[in-house]
Amino acid sequence: MKEIETVCIVGAGFMGAQIGLHCAAHGCTAWLVDVSEDALERASQSHAAELERRLTKQQVSADEEEAILSRIHLVKDMQEGALDADLTIEAIPERLEAKREVFSQLDRICSDRTILATNSSSIRISAIEDATERPDRVLNMHFYPPVWQCPMVEIMRGTATSDVTIEAASQFARAIGLTPLLVRRESTGFLFNRVWRAIKKECLHLVDEGVASHEDVDRAWMIALGTSAGPFGLMDMVGLDVVRDIEMVYYHESEDASDLPPRLLLDKIERGELGIKTGKGFYGYPNPAYQDPSWLKGSGN
Repeated sequence: MKEIETVCIVGAGFMGAQIGLHCAAHGCTAWLVDVSEDALERASQSHAAELERRLTKQQVSADEEEAILSRIHLVKDMQEGALDADLTIEAIPERLEAKREVFSQLDRICSDRTILATNSSSIRISAIEDATERPDRVLNMHFYPPVWQCPMVEIMRGTATSDVTIEAASQFARAIGLTPLLVRRESTGFLFNRVWRAIKKECLHLVDEGVASHEDVDRAWMIALGTSAGPFGLMDMVGLDVVRDIEMVYYHESEDASDLPPRLLLDKIERGELGIKTGKGFYGYPNPAYQDPSWLKGSGN
């Protein structure tokens, strides 16, 4: 199979933008496709800000920064972005029918050799694969944010994914500095997210039931594990609407009422408090309280 050199990422949101920048930083041509001009503009701004940070820390030179940006192409037209791709990575919200439509379009646009992947954090590729005529070349490739600080990607096959496809995806992951983690059989939530989902669900219910504040839950996590953010800060990064959509995937599979998103989360979403992308979630942004050293000691609830 041809070496993966050109990647098309469909969806220029939080994760899509990061995947595009990471691919370009490792020498790939990265096409970032989104129907929203605002999303593309935000992605461009996030790329510039991250590369400026690396430049300041002398992690890249000015020439390298320019070269990375030159490899990123932001477009609204999927045909333009995906036509010559060796690999496509769908990174749109966690809605099955929308993902199936994207895969169907990509299947029509792309070369027969192109691998079609989803970055879904909960939906199995087997629920999408029959929207294409190439079930042997589709798979889950789930990245974690920030991609450059969490260098791993979960790889999971569908019912017909070939070993050649799995190996090509694994080699590509290594080529861009990520460790491929093979999920040996289909599992909702895959590998790490099954663990994270249990933590996230329990944290949401702890606060929804009035057991503790979200601040103290995060303090406990950050102090015990030495992390820079807790579960609620992480949910703000992902987007609370995305968190809800993921929880609904689990609920639709189990039909267990305990898997429904709690009112705490739904109220936030109804108020438009979606996290970093709206400037407010469980915390206010761009300067969330948990970044203040004194907050970790118990001030500012």
